[in-house]
Amino acid sequence: MISIYQLKPYFQSVLRPLTRSLAAMGITANQVTVSAILLSLLSGMTIVVWSSQGWPLLLLPVVLLMRMALNAIDGLLAREYHMQSPLGAILNELGDVISDAALYLPFAWLPAIYAPLPVLIVLLAVIGEMMGVVGIQIGASRRYDGPLGKSDRALAFGLLGLLLGSGVLPSIGCNVVLSILVLLAAWTIVNRARGALLEIKS
Repeated sequence: MISIYQLKPYFQSVLRPLTRSLAAMGITANQVTVSAILLSLLSGMTIVVWSSQGWPLLLLPVVLLMRMALNAIDGLLAREYHMQSPLGAILNELGDVISDAALYLPFAWLPAIYAPLPVLIVLLAVIGEMMGVVGIQIGASRRYDGPLGKSDRALAFGLLGLLLGSGVLPSIGCNVVLSILVLLAAWTIVNRARGALLEIKS
């Protein structure tokens, strides 16, 4: 299943010089991971506090791009500069779930948005990430199958934030898009489960 995640190697190659500089400065992978979580929490709170205004949503694409960059950098630091650790693995997995919740649940506070939709997407995203980790438990690899993995969710919500914040997309249109994302999130769980099972059978 096609996913934005497949572009990760190219994204990492672009960020490798910056990663090298951070490593030389003594910045650790765990510090970068925590920074991504704090950025997400702060941004989510900003959207909630000013939910009646559109300008915080216009920042969302930038915040999501920064979060993706930080996530790629922490992985590069861990693997290429020997910073891998059990704590790092925990922070990496939990950080993704916490950041998703912090950035996407605030959509439930937006006027005229049907609140259960973003809540359901976040719930399905948590289950999807859990299914990805379960792959390891049954002898497969960590599954990142789409169509609505972490990077795909970031792209979708970034575009939604941009269109809603600029007034281009009406709320009813956003609810339609969110409904489609619910279906894609459920499909992602099924794809990851199927991919893991096929992997251990091959």
